[in-house]
Amino acid sequence: MDLIEQLSTGLADRIAQAGGFTVGIQTDKRQTSGLLWRPDVVISSDQTLPDDADALHVVHAGQTRKATLAGRDPSTNVAVLKLDAPIESTLPPAASPLRVGNLTVLVGSDSAGHPTARLAMVHALGGAWQSMAGGRIDALIRLDTRLGVDEGGPALSLTGGLVGMSTSGPRRKTIVIPTATLTRVVEPLLTEGRIARGWLGIGLQPVRIPDSLHQTTERETGLMVVGMASGGPAEAAGILPGDIVLDIDATPVSRLRSLFAELGADRIGQTVGLRLLRAGAIQTVGVTVAARPAQ
Repeated sequence: MDLIEQLSTGLADRIAQAGGFTVGIQTDKRQTSGLLWRPDVVISSDQTLPDDADALHVVHAGQTRKATLAGRDPSTNVAVLKLDAPIESTLPPAASPLRVGNLTVLVGSDSAGHPTARLAMVHALGGAWQSMAGGRIDALIRLDTRLGVDEGGPALSLTGGLVGMSTSGPRRKTIVIPTATLTRVVEPLLTEGRIARGWLGIGLQPVRIPDSLHQTTERETGLMVVGMASGGPAEAAGILPGDIVLDIDATPVSRLRSLFAELGADRIGQTVGLRLLRAGAIQTVGVTVAARPAQ
């Protein structure tokens, strides 16, 4: 057997094994894929599931089971489903660290619950990053492919280790939510139904600071308050529409992601200092961080 045939046979064997912990998820509107995190728990890409995800069915190896949505976290794009009957499976160990150029296998499910597969190269890697919705993703893993119904299924290294869950990121580029992130969010989603995040109750938009105020503010950009939740923390603290947020506890916040990064679950109940530009003058206002209301 030559090397190419060995590779082909090895990939086919790997995908057949992965079919044991890969499922299809059927909703009223579409089909997507999922990963059997444990025999009675499936995880998938939250953005592929409808807001009213009531009637869910999981298909695996030609068999169908009912599932209920146990929790979802748009900020990490992870949804967790509970099955009405378990599917015996064993999740592979976490993959070894990847390098740019490594090949990965993305496994999904067809409408009958049988595995589908595609091969993808690691296009780019990076450290932990913050999603636009405020979730912390433990590593950036971007692949050189586009997803279809296989979104939400497992991404594997060629040695069979679990890299994470495949999903479509910004501009439909395929990324992987790493195993470390999944491990961190699944249990809170099962017990609480959501991930607690800090909340100030304000809508913000990035703006440039006028040149004449650069010296006063020591900033070139900030976040302008364009809306406030009635009765929210910001309104209670006296924040006003038109205020420009410059810093939170002395940390510059020129982008929404930089603000979200300062509002983790550990900040809930704490008072943070917002340095503001208001009518050309600098003010600092204390705001008590609340838990983001359930959607």
